[in-house]
Amino acid sequence: MKHYWSLVLFFVLLIQQKRTFLHVKADDGFIRSEGVQLMLNGSPFYANGFNAYWLMYMASDPSQRNKVSSAFQEAKDHGLTMARTWGFSDGGYSPLQYSPGSYNEKMFQGLDFVISEAKKYGIKLVLSLVNNYDQYGGKKQYVNWARNQGQPISSDEEFFTNSVVKGYYKNHIKTVLTRVNSLTGIAYKDDPTIMAWELMNEPRCYSDLSGRTIQAWITEMASYLKSIDGNHLLEAGLEGFYGQSSSEKQQDNPNFQVGTDFIANNQIPGIDIATVHSYPDQWLPSSSDETQISFLNNWLYHHIQDAQNILQKPLILAEFGKSSKTSSANQRDELFNRVYSAIYSSASGGGAAVGGMFWQLFTEGMDSFRDGYEVIFSENPSTAAIITEESQKLNRIRKMYSRLRDMEKWNRARGIRSANRVNNEN
Repeated sequence: MKHYWSLVLFFVLLIQQKRTFLHVKADDGFIRSEGVQLMLNGSPFYANGFNAYWLMYMASDPSQRNKVSSAFQEAKDHGLTMARTWGFSDGGYSPLQYSPGSYNEKMFQGLDFVISEAKKYGIKLVLSLVNNYDQYGGKKQYVNWARNQGQPISSDEEFFTNSVVKGYYKNHIKTVLTRVNSLTGIAYKDDPTIMAWELMNEPRCYSDLSGRTIQAWITEMASYLKSIDGNHLLEAGLEGFYGQSSSEKQQDNPNFQVGTDFIANNQIPGIDIATVHSYPDQWLPSSSDETQISFLNNWLYHHIQDAQNILQKPLILAEFGKSSKTSSANQRDELFNRVYSAIYSSASGGGAAVGGMFWQLFTEGMDSFRDGYEVIFSENPSTAAIITEESQKLNRIRKMYSRLRDMEKWNRARGIRSANRVNNEN
């Protein structure tokens, strides 16, 4: 009850202050950003979500599509309304993109199904467009394609600088964004089921730790993507490591650098949403669980504050998790609780943290995909309960804002009626 009345007081103050995000906009279903808020149909949008990179792959086989539908149904049952998945698979086995500009229609139809099912279950999607890592092709595959065409490339990290490689990637952006869904007839760039695009899953450039290479690449690609699609939000896909633009903050990083800069990269005008990932068990593998939790608390606090005060953009905790191979269920649940507490603490005060997406949701019958981070609701009831509770708490905030918007509309309409009555009497 304490939290409830705090929210009520907060919303009353917002009414009094006539904050701009109360103004009703067109109910077109697209999520947009205003300051540190995400907005959906005129009201602030907060969402609990999940990662499921495998959705397109499974959906490309009609006999496996039930797993996609089951995952969305289970997500809906636990209050999850946001999902992040791959919009890429480059070369190799069962690719989306066989070679630059050559696409696998069967795989694209799988992605069509994912988007249409997400709409059916009321889930907004974040689609990532390329991988930093070798899995599903990634920047290594793009570089190899260019090498095969005679480009003198010495490092995979020339993905970010070679003009031919960048041309391949831009073509992929255009192809995905202009794809017309075979099931709905809607072009991806016009579909409000898609919440945001992500330029790359966890971009890293070890050959330039200054961050300038990544900065230039994000700037160029964000501008290109926005020239095609002005409807959707864009995120870079960053893990959140601080760089040289905020050298005093680098002490908050784990003890390594990856050539990205959380502050500078997210200040690029085309980037609408800041992201942060968190894997204390991977980043601090020799540390105690207590040390990892302490790092997590500090990591979350500083990124939320920086999104609020410096970037002035919404922040999504886009990946977090803890491996069951090296931790107990209680330890995993503690990590989820800490992440969710930080998100809710910010969101309940109108702050920059607007949601989180745990890594990763599986449904039953996916044993060959297990990596230790999977959450299967039927197997992990304590974690499922924590996830559901966070969904309910964020949903209460959304409902309160919705009531607030309705109050504004009602007061505005009453004012118009009163004015008309006075005019008629005169």
